[in-house]
Amino acid sequence: MYVSVKGGEAAIENAGRLLGAARRGDAAHEEISLAQISQQLRLAVHRVMTEGSLYDPGLAALAVKQASGDLYEAVFLLRAYRSTLPRFGHALPLDTQAMAIRRRISAAFKDLPGGQVLGPTPDYTQRLLDFALASDGEPPAPLPAADPVAAQMPRVLTWLNQEGLIETEHPDPQAGEPSDLTREPLAFPAPRDARLQSLARADEGWLLALGYSTQRGYANNHPFAGEIRMGEVAVEIVPQELGFAIDIGDICVTECQMINQFSGSREAPPQFTQGYGLAFGECERKAMAMALVDRALRARELGEAPVAPAQDEEFVLAHGDSLESSGFVQHLKLPHYVDFQSELELVRRLRQARPGEETRP
Repeated sequence: MYVSVKGGEAAIENAGRLLGAARRGDAAHEEISLAQISQQLRLAVHRVMTEGSLYDPGLAALAVKQASGDLYEAVFLLRAYRSTLPRFGHALPLDTQAMAIRRRISAAFKDLPGGQVLGPTPDYTQRLLDFALASDGEPPAPLPAADPVAAQMPRVLTWLNQEGLIETEHPDPQAGEPSDLTREPLAFPAPRDARLQSLARADEGWLLALGYSTQRGYANNHPFAGEIRMGEVAVEIVPQELGFAIDIGDICVTECQMINQFSGSREAPPQFTQGYGLAFGECERKAMAMALVDRALRARELGEAPVAPAQDEEFVLAHGDSLESSGFVQHLKLPHYVDFQSELELVRRLRQARPGEETRP
């Protein structure tokens, strides 16, 4: 398919050196540090961790720096590194109800036990450029980071559950080990745990567009943000030699539970149903879009006719991975001389076969 070109190795090496120079930029300016990226570009770092399937802010910051801010390339770098790591165990399910909350809101209820916790968010700010950030002087001292709310807060959906107005989800005792898409390829039809894992790793922009489509009438959904919470949760494992759970550290996650009206079916009465999203760090938009698409993909199991793109499981899950989609598009930059020449000759022959078409050499 490809033809060899003399001197190509040197050209490729020089392209890599030029990339390093372009990444560094003007040497008259101080080089950005990983700590600056991790602390001041935290949302980019959190997105790369989520789509890269590896919770490590330091490595994600390194990937962002190496990729010159190209988050698709940063996700690629982080996943490539992740594939080299040994696996020594698995964690217990996260108890997000015991989250040390930094942000917790509900768009469905005004008064919540524990109150609405707005936390760090641009939701209530004017979208105007803050030129004070571009000044060379000392910026105003920021507020100190608020301590998380340590007390356990009940889930908002518990209120609906007490009246039997929302579907009750129970673990399937017959279910085996959870799916692991890093070891087994995705197969269709996919169980919900595999779908959620695929959505968590999927490109945020892809999920955002699909979630937006469900709100514009392409999945017959009318969602409400039942609860969105962000904060630190404990990660626990059960070492084989101990036989009991131990806490190995905390990670920051964002969780979203969407509620949707459901007119009922032969098996279920009219009630509310759920869509679920969870992502590393502060990835609220990703978690919300994930919850919208998760609910759309549950159409068949809820007895709804899948009529919209967001309800097509294979279409959604097979095209959401940023590595695959970016790779397929960018591979077009590679040499395709032989392929193009064969198609060029085919088009010429087809043109010559048309009545009245002039013959060209």
